[in-house]
Amino acid sequence: MERRTQGRTMYGARKRPRRTPVAAAGVLGAALLLTAGLVGTDGAAAATGGHGPATAPTTSSASARTATVTETYDLGDTAYTDPVSGTVSELRAVVHRPRGLHGRLPLIVMSHGAWYGCTDEDATAWPCDLGGAFPGYRGYDYLGEALAARGFVTVSISVDGINMSSFDYGDRARLINAHLRLWKRLASGGGPLADRLPALRDHVDMHRVGTLGHSRGGKGVMWQASDKHRDEMPDGVRVGAVLALAPVKFDDPEGDNSDTLVTRTPVAVVTSSCDGAVREHGQEYLDDVVGRTREPAYSVSLLHGNHNYFNTRWTPPAPLGEDDSTCPAQELAPAPQQDALTAYATAFFDAFLKGDDSGTAVLTGKRPLPGVTSTTRVVPPVR
Repeated sequence: MERRTQGRTMYGARKRPRRTPVAAAGVLGAALLLTAGLVGTDGAAAATGGHGPATAPTTSSASARTATVTETYDLGDTAYTDPVSGTVSELRAVVHRPRGLHGRLPLIVMSHGAWYGCTDEDATAWPCDLGGAFPGYRGYDYLGEALAARGFVTVSISVDGINMSSFDYGDRARLINAHLRLWKRLASGGGPLADRLPALRDHVDMHRVGTLGHSRGGKGVMWQASDKHRDEMPDGVRVGAVLALAPVKFDDPEGDNSDTLVTRTPVAVVTSSCDGAVREHGQEYLDDVVGRTREPAYSVSLLHGNHNYFNTRWTPPAPLGEDDSTCPAQELAPAPQQDALTAYATAFFDAFLKGDDSGTAVLTGKRPLPGVTSTTRVVPPVR
């Protein structure tokens, strides 16, 4: 389950009644009588192996359409101060991109959830008073490389400063916007990233931006793209697809979902039946938009998946990794869980950032995800 250095559990922030997979299916089924059906799909047999800590090779071409390059940027642990909350954060990220750059490419920003902010679990302050910054943002390198091989530029941002000092989801959304301001300047050939990522000058399309957030990061990307907060994005930036991965879901105040209600941007949600951190509450993001959304919304639930295996740095045997599964005797191994996410995210971002609908059958459940049994849901837009 998600953790925080002060020893406090970081998922959920308030207790909610647990929805078992059976109960959740009943709620979803009722809602879908108004929209579209639940479709169960059974993929290939789950693999038994797992992924260890990500090693982030500089280039990769195996099983990819094109070779990829991995780069980083780091403006320091105290580079950003939130203008609303005063939270001090780092501006640090890993970037995966195609080796060959032709024209302007769509950008995907990924944000991890709440975990140890520092490599020493006893650290209590940011910048880290003990140990160094925890590299949780490198836990999605496998996904970043796969998307880069398909022509995307991906940037996975570090959120350690927020994890050490803030429970504010607005902080997470505004940190994404701070990175997008840097990328907007780079897209025009200038700014602090120009010297760090020179090959990407003039090669990023800020009108084709996607976001992906895991756990608390999932609520963060929903906040950032919400009807209420979308005008807080930098001018000239258009977010065209939002994927919430095993996201936290609760409304504050109870019953007011306006901070995370997204009806003007395509949304996808990924949950897992054995998620020991946030269960499958993220499916409620689709409940919120039934009969309201102007764009399609999708979800998939992975049978026997857990919360942490989507991030290789949260996955044993990585340092401080933890298996949070509620069904350890049946759980998916890390590799098929990550492969399923890769297939689903690729189909989603291809469709809405590149206009490539060849993976639409994955989103609707007509084509099974590899290595898993899954249940899909579609909420069509209101016309």
